[in-house]
Amino acid sequence: MAKESMKAREVKRAKLVDKYDKKRKALKEAGDVIGLQKLPKNASPIRMHNRCKLTGRPKGYMRQFGLSRITFREMALAGLIPGVKKASW
Repeated sequence: MAKESMKAREVKRAKLVDKYDKKRKALKEAGDVIGLQKLPKNASPIRMHNRCKLTGRPKGYMRQFGLSRITFREMALAGLIPGVKKASW
């Protein structure tokens, strides 16, 4: 499990990105590099990191499900993800 502070930090970043989205686009269209530099660092979408919705794990993230590979495997084996089953042949 990830620290709660790390999860909270990602949520805070996401809010900042949403808040400054329109302003960032306007500054980019105008070519105002100085204005972009004055925005907070965490307002850039590049600084966001995908994390597992349940555990907060940052690595091994599967975009289609929003889970880490480990959580995905546990849930799939338990039959909690519809349409997913273990392959056998």
